Amino acid sequence: MITFDFGPGERPAQFCDPQELIVAWQAADLPAALARADALRGEGAWIAGWLTYEAGLAFEPRLWSLIPDTGQPLAVLGAYAGPSEPVPLTTGKVRLSALTPAITQDDYRAAFARAQAYIAAGDCYQINLTFPLDARLIQGTPADLASALARLQPVGFGAFADMGVGPVVISRSPELFFRTQADGRIEARPMKGTAPRHPDPRRDAELAAGLAASEKNRAENLMIVDLLRNDISMLARVGSVRVPQLFAVESFATVHQMTSSITAQLTDPASISSLMPALFPCGSITGAPKIRAMQIIRELEPQPRGIYCGSLGWMAPDGASAFSVAIRTLSVSGTDIRLNVGGGIVADSTADSEWEEALWKARFMMPLTIPG
Repeated sequence: MITFDFGPGERPAQFCDPQELIVAWQAADLPAALARADALRGEGAWIAGWLTYEAGLAFEPRLWSLIPDTGQPLAVLGAYAGPSEPVPLTTGKVRLSALTPAITQDDYRAAFARAQAYIAAGDCYQINLTFPLDARLIQGTPADLASALARLQPVGFGAFADMGVGPVVISRSPELFFRTQADGRIEARPMKGTAPRHPDPRRDAELAAGLAASEKNRAENLMIVDLLRNDISMLARVGSVRVPQLFAVESFATVHQMTSSITAQLTDPASISSLMPALFPCGSITGAPKIRAMQIIRELEPQPRGIYCGSLGWMAPDGASAFSVAIRTLSVSGTDIRLNVGGGIVADSTADSEWEEALWKARFMMPLTIPG
C-alpha cells in the first residue's frame, strides 16, 4: 500500500492491492523494471512506488561500482487498477527515542573540508553533504507515526509506503521532483536555501526576508535551476524550457525554503523509463555537475542514503504523473528509524553553520521524541 498527499488532481490518493509488484535489486535490473512499468501502463495500469537515491548510480554504468550492497532494493513499483480515496491512518499514541546523529560533528567537519577541497579544485560547484540520524519507535506503529507527523508537518508532497518489500517509508517532503500532464507538459520545483522558523512573528518574517535576499542562497538555488534546466532540456522541445518562478520563499512548520520552478514541453509522451534516467536523482539533493557530485558523495558519506533523497510517486496510463524528492523522509525497519539531513556545500559555506542547518531540518520530529 502506498498513499500520497499529491495524487491525481493534487488530491490525496491511495494505491492498494497491486496487480504486479516490480522490484529492482541490482543495477542491471533497473532498466527492465522501468520498461515493465511502462508496458503495464500501456495496458491501462497505474504505477506507484519509490526509488532509492542509489538508483541514480544505476542509471550511469560507469557508477555501478559505487552502488553499495545494502540488501535492500533500488526500486519498488506497483501496478494498480487505479487510485482510491485514502483510508485514514491510525491515530495511536507515538513516542520515539531521541534522534542521534550516526556520525560525530568532527566526522562531519572532516567530510565537509574534503568537499570544499573538491570545490576549490574545480571538481564541483556544489556538493550536497548529508548524514543520518537514528531513533527507535518506542510506542505506536509506523502508520501511527506517519499520521502523527502529517499533523505536525503539513506539506505538499507527503507519502506513506508499506509495499511489503524493503523498509516502511514515511515522507513529509515539501519538494516536488517533477510532475507531468497528459499533454506532455513537465514541471520541476527544486528547493535550495533554508532558514529556521521563529515563534516571534516579527523575527520569523525577518528570517524569511533574509533568506529571500541572501546572495549565497540565491546562488546555490540558481546552480540547481540551471542543472535541472539542462536535464529537462534533453527531453524537451527546443525553446520550450522556461523558469516562471525564481527564488520564492515558502514557509513550513519548522523552516523557510527557497523554491524555483522550471517548466517545459516534452518531445515524446511521458514515460518512467525516459524521465528517470534523464532526471534522477534530483540535482537539488546532489550537486553540480551531477555525476561528479554523486561520485564525491559516495566517497564522503560512509553510509548509503537509501530512500532518502530518492523519490516517491505515481504515473497514470495517460502519462500524467507526480514524483517527490524524498527529503524529510524516514525509513522504518521494525522499530529502527533512520532520518537523514543535510544541505548544499559551496565555496563560502562553513561547517558549523551547515551542521546546524541540517539539524533544523529534523525539528519536525522533536514533539514525538523522548529527551535522551
